[in-house]
Amino acid sequence: MVRNWGVVAQRMVPPIQGGPLLGWVGPLLVAIFGGVLRFVRLGEPKAVVFDETFYIKDAYSLLTHGVERTMLGNADNPIADKRLITGNLDIFQQCAQPVDCASFVAHPPLGKWMIGLGELLFGMTPFGWRFTAALAGTLSILIMARVARRMTRSTLLGCLGGLLLALDGLHLVLSRTALLDIFLMFWVLAGFACLVADRDWARRRLIDRFGGAPIGELGPRLGLRPWRVAAGVCLGAACAVKWSGVFFLIAFAVMSVLWDMGARRALGLRQPYRGALSYDVPGGFAALAVAPAVTFMASWTGWFVTAGGWGRNWDQATSSGPLFFVIDSVRSWLNYQTQVLGYHSGLEDYHPYMSEPWQWPLLLRPVSFYYPSDLPPSACGAGECSQAVLGVGTPALWYGAAPALIAVITWYVATRDWRAGTTLLGFAAGWLPWFYYAIADNRTMYLFYMIPVVPFMVLAIVLVAGLILGKERASSGRRAAGAATVGAFALIVLINFGWLYPVLAAETITQAEWWARMLMRSWVTAAPK
Repeated sequence: MVRNWGVVAQRMVPPIQGGPLLGWVGPLLVAIFGGVLRFVRLGEPKAVVFDETFYIKDAYSLLTHGVERTMLGNADNPIADKRLITGNLDIFQQCAQPVDCASFVAHPPLGKWMIGLGELLFGMTPFGWRFTAALAGTLSILIMARVARRMTRSTLLGCLGGLLLALDGLHLVLSRTALLDIFLMFWVLAGFACLVADRDWARRRLIDRFGGAPIGELGPRLGLRPWRVAAGVCLGAACAVKWSGVFFLIAFAVMSVLWDMGARRALGLRQPYRGALSYDVPGGFAALAVAPAVTFMASWTGWFVTAGGWGRNWDQATSSGPLFFVIDSVRSWLNYQTQVLGYHSGLEDYHPYMSEPWQWPLLLRPVSFYYPSDLPPSACGAGECSQAVLGVGTPALWYGAAPALIAVITWYVATRDWRAGTTLLGFAAGWLPWFYYAIADNRTMYLFYMIPVVPFMVLAIVLVAGLILGKERASSGRRAAGAATVGAFALIVLINFGWLYPVLAAETITQAEWWARMLMRSWVTAAPK
């Protein structure tokens, strides 16, 4: 018999401050604020920005043919890009056979399908191909606020988390650009949020099934866990955007099992680890291994059901009956994935804005997404004008995250608090693997690879903010001082973001104003002419 069952239950699932209504209204308002920043002037610049030239064409090809096919033009041929903007969509090369049009692509299709949805709804225009990126960025702010609220049990801290994510410059730029990374971040954050919700759900289920009754050695079976299945689908979707989603999938699967063990131990079971291995791990395998695999494979449906995909070998696959079709199709698909792996391992081409992972947290080398050199003086009313999109995080936020992460490490070592450990795991899963590629493969990499990690940087700041604010029973003076400190930090981030905004969102300014916002010489490859 477990004594003081109510105390045990409250410790396992603490109440959240504020009612459910406020818990939704606050995060929604923060998300609307972030959405305004992302959707206003979304069609600017009216040009193909950085690697949009690849993904918007692949997305349109998926909509039209179900697979990526070769199109007229490339990064060195602006004529095709101009034709895209003017609406002339007759941009596929003429092919004798579908296989002649097959295009080798290095990333799975889901992110490009998501870009294609915007093109389907709003046309092959800058607004159209950036629409779903802005939508994913806005929704991620809402998810950030809700998951931070659940982890801290504070609506105020949850809204702080959403606000800080909304004010990150790198998040803003990628939310306004048709690249894949914002979708990777969205699905990783969504999967993480589902697992945090599953943690609460599983603990409530354990409490409800016992309620102080005699407990066996292993505890109960929890049955179907919908939040964990949803997490598996989301993390599978992350892998279906970019392969690097697998780092988070593995880390979070292990994390979920450890949470199950901890829940059964907190319940007072004699054999909590055996109970988790017997009852929770099999379902966890289905949710966090089978569901992601099915989701990943489903994203390739267009490749399997059409003849024009890279390495498809359609004629051979259809020559000997249904069973051979399946076997040969899978064999061809696996061979394609091997080629993709080899491509990523050997990607060593020089790029003027490439950087190393140890440089990323300090923002030493951001990426210039857009900088036209032919703006007339009339564009800004000065002798020299600039219009830029610089892929860089908000320095006040990123430099604040560094000591926050150190504080969270200290907190975790001292207390083993699950929130600190989870935040550190998410950060490590998205950052540390790149060190291997930098050292072993000398791979070409960019600062924006950090975007899936930004939510965990924000979480670190939110957790430290909670420590600074103190508990509700702390003295009013302590609470006031803590609120002033946290509020001052948020205000500094807001001011810093506002100062950088013109070079994040392609506003036309004088070149002197542009230079003033280049905080480090390393932010510029060469002085513009």
